[in-house]
Amino acid sequence: MNKATINGIQQVGIGVKDANKAWEWYRKVFKMDVPIFQDSAEAGLMTRYTAGKVEKRHAILAMNMQGGGGFEIWQFTSRTPTGPNKKILWGDLGILAVKIRCKDIQATYAYMKSNNVDILGKPTKNPIGIWHFYLKDPFGNLFEIEENQSWFSKNNDLTGGVSGVVIGVTDIEKSLPLYQSHYQHSEVLFNDTQVWEDFNPLCEENGTFSRAILRSPEKRTGAFGKLLCQTTVELVADKNFKRDKIYNGRLWGDLGFIHVCFDVSGMKSLRSNLQESGYPFTVDSNNGFDMGKAAGHFAYIEDPDGTLIEMVETHKIPIIEKWGLFLNLKKRKQGKTLPDFIVKMLSLNRVKS
Repeated sequence: MNKATINGIQQVGIGVKDANKAWEWYRKVFKMDVPIFQDSAEAGLMTRYTAGKVEKRHAILAMNMQGGGGFEIWQFTSRTPTGPNKKILWGDLGILAVKIRCKDIQATYAYMKSNNVDILGKPTKNPIGIWHFYLKDPFGNLFEIEENQSWFSKNNDLTGGVSGVVIGVTDIEKSLPLYQSHYQHSEVLFNDTQVWEDFNPLCEENGTFSRAILRSPEKRTGAFGKLLCQTTVELVADKNFKRDKIYNGRLWGDLGFIHVCFDVSGMKSLRSNLQESGYPFTVDSNNGFDMGKAAGHFAYIEDPDGTLIEMVETHKIPIIEKWGLFLNLKKRKQGKTLPDFIVKMLSLNRVKS
């Protein structure tokens, strides 16, 4: 049995009311302009998280070809999605923010201001010396823009793709083994507890939080490892108050950050390892899914606080769909990255804002 490898954060699922409208904004502001697939279908395998009913949805997986994870933009087409039943507070349980890589924090900040983006504070340095600032999209989702040194390729755009996620947890030490060991963000850049003065963009008052920042290895694996780049997982826990689950009383696919998805090689081995550690697959496509022209094996688990983590082992992906050019990865040697020129061919599918 092959050892499982985590090749990076493939994408973050974002539930929205209008997928095309949301994607237009993400193309303009974050340059998420290369579609990997666009697909409308029934989410038949997700009934565990859709109240036992098969729901219809439209999905767009979009990437930024400078590097980093993508956005899987989800829209229910069989029901009206619902938002949180109360204001999300920093430290609530679930995905609090998505990190976006940028080259120059001041230039990116100026660009966001010029486009009337809802910016939450000026650029500052975080505890590990990285310049960053927060913003909200028009749909209420929080993003953290951070200077980053890990790229696949560079053009004139200021931002790349997803560089990490911020996840609210109950107990940092309880959550660390899952993200450090199984999801291979093993390097601990920061792990401390203190009163944060600029660390609660969703709260009006400061609080005392535990905070751990974990980073994946610099060496990249898997067919698209170079494109996905190095990523971080940041865990946040409120030390004083019991927190609510962001998706409490709502369905998978409702508004907000639905899941974080890791690109995997060796899904069967990963399934065995997670099962032994008390994290059984709650959803498993059993080696087969079809998202329009893309195909592979996907599965879900829940972290200790119920946050959904998706894993995808890609078997087939369209390179240039209009030419009928597809890439079959099923028999590719595990861990081997694709040549850069093949990955860059995805740019031919770019959609302009």
